[in-house]
Amino acid sequence: MFGQILGFDSSKIYVANSQGIADTNYIGYHVVFPEEEHKIVGEIVGIDSRQIVIQLIGEIINGKFANGVLKKPSMKTTARIIFKSELESILGSQDYMNKENLLIGTSPIYKDYLVTSSLNEFFANHFAIIGNTGSGKSCGLARLFQNVFFASTKDVPKNAHMVLFDVYGEYYDTFNEMEKFPGLHFKKFTTQKVFGNSELVTIPAWLLSVDDLAILLGADSASQVPVLAQALELVKVFKSNDPKVNQYKDNIIAKTCLDILSSGKSPNQLRDQVISVLTTYNTPTLSLNSLIRQPGYDRTLRQCLNIDDQGKINALNYVIDFLQQRTKVDMDAIQLEENLTYNLSDIYYALEFSLINEGAFTSEAVYDKNNVLKSRLLNLINSSDAQYFDYPTYITKADYIHQFFSTVDTNEPAQLIDVNLSYLSDRFAKCITKIYSKLFFEFTTELESRGSFPIHIILEEAHRYVQNDKDGEVLGYNIFDRITKEGRKYGTILGFITQRPNELSKTALSQCSNFIVFRLFYPDDLNIVKGISSNVTDETIEKIKTLHPGMGLVFGTAFKVPLLVNFPLPNPMPVSTNIRVDTAWYQEQ
Repeated sequence: MFGQILGFDSSKIYVANSQGIADTNYIGYHVVFPEEEHKIVGEIVGIDSRQIVIQLIGEIINGKFANGVLKKPSMKTTARIIFKSELESILGSQDYMNKENLLIGTSPIYKDYLVTSSLNEFFANHFAIIGNTGSGKSCGLARLFQNVFFASTKDVPKNAHMVLFDVYGEYYDTFNEMEKFPGLHFKKFTTQKVFGNSELVTIPAWLLSVDDLAILLGADSASQVPVLAQALELVKVFKSNDPKVNQYKDNIIAKTCLDILSSGKSPNQLRDQVISVLTTYNTPTLSLNSLIRQPGYDRTLRQCLNIDDQGKINALNYVIDFLQQRTKVDMDAIQLEENLTYNLSDIYYALEFSLINEGAFTSEAVYDKNNVLKSRLLNLINSSDAQYFDYPTYITKADYIHQFFSTVDTNEPAQLIDVNLSYLSDRFAKCITKIYSKLFFEFTTELESRGSFPIHIILEEAHRYVQNDKDGEVLGYNIFDRITKEGRKYGTILGFITQRPNELSKTALSQCSNFIVFRLFYPDDLNIVKGISSNVTDETIEKIKTLHPGMGLVFGTAFKVPLLVNFPLPNPMPVSTNIRVDTAWYQEQ
């Protein structure tokens, strides 16, 4: 079949077709050019009656495949079809029952051959699964995870922690088989209580950081963040029941009133603002009914704020003296309670106070911009979304994470978690995924033993959430970009499933090490794929355009070369198949 070498270009060899038959069935086969100390490997990418075009891909040295070719074969070397013993060095070990190997699928080129990779090389790195609607992404992901958990009854990944953010609720029954394997459990969260064996998504409000709050309330300026930070400090003060903390409360309330009184506004404005503050924020020792002793008689603080005939607050000096006495507190000596619980309404109460204090010093425009946050928080509190932050009892971040990855009844480890986001708006679902991702990332960074609790975050329709948004301007970072850059060393790994890689954050996508690409048509998306790896050639891009549903191209650090893979249908299937119009239109009602 292979005659003499006719010529070379930068990465291809042209070999005479000795049979003179254009047998296109050989396209995709690997060939070997045997040299004295190594073997040069190529892939047949074209064939006609005159010549065979071979793309050089690597070398086999001492039985191991290495990517890239340092030196082309000599003109006298005769090519041959790769031997079975050599093929395994490219397709991966055929022993998929070994826990070190990950079964990907079957080879469409070589009958009865599997495509595998190193389990660690694939899952210790960020990865992306890309393809148009109907190309097989959901089935491919389901099959991949079923391979992980169902491939062997001998070795099961009991210490895996995978979270699948399920945009359409497709995977609700896809991994129920896990319960048949000793030590494995599949746990389900939902955003609407319609299934009996699902837990409602709930995040304790006290675990929300200032960054989480900024994302939740749609902060669009870095100047809004300090106001939210102050609110989260104040909520701990206002929620405390310790009598000693009343001195702390007196201090901050009195300081706010003093700030108002020194703001230079009209007496009527000063009186109204102080009354407004003390009507809502007060303690047993500081309120509008507090007595202020004056020579000859006592008056309440409210009475001392009255305006006299000359339009002045007649007893202003007495009010200031009274308030200043409340600020002479050793704040360092007062310890705030730990293990405090609070909800969104408590944060609102603290945020309102923070904004009152802010309003004494800022322009009306700046105040209005910050006041938008209060309105958004109030809208959230009055919406059905507030239930997702209504946690019943105090729990630490670490305990919350461990409970998240544990079964409800038996408290055993749950290795795969499905979070059904299908009942949320895109904006709120984006907030939830960011909050959870940040929570998981921070947890892994705080572990004493780095990487001892790896967490995989899988994002369906990732282009909805992993975007080039304003987080960088407001917070100084985007959590998904940060995880892709820093997460691997701590054991927080991201998996992106998307039909629009062009809309995905460029930073996040650039940090992915492994890719499974199903059929794609859109030119911009194809250009993104082509730019990901130097191994993705024009011939490879042409293949991607014509892939059958369920067939994907895999490449990255876990694979020796880009390979075509058939993904067998998962069992059970995710609920992701397209509708049948011919059935729905004519079905009897």
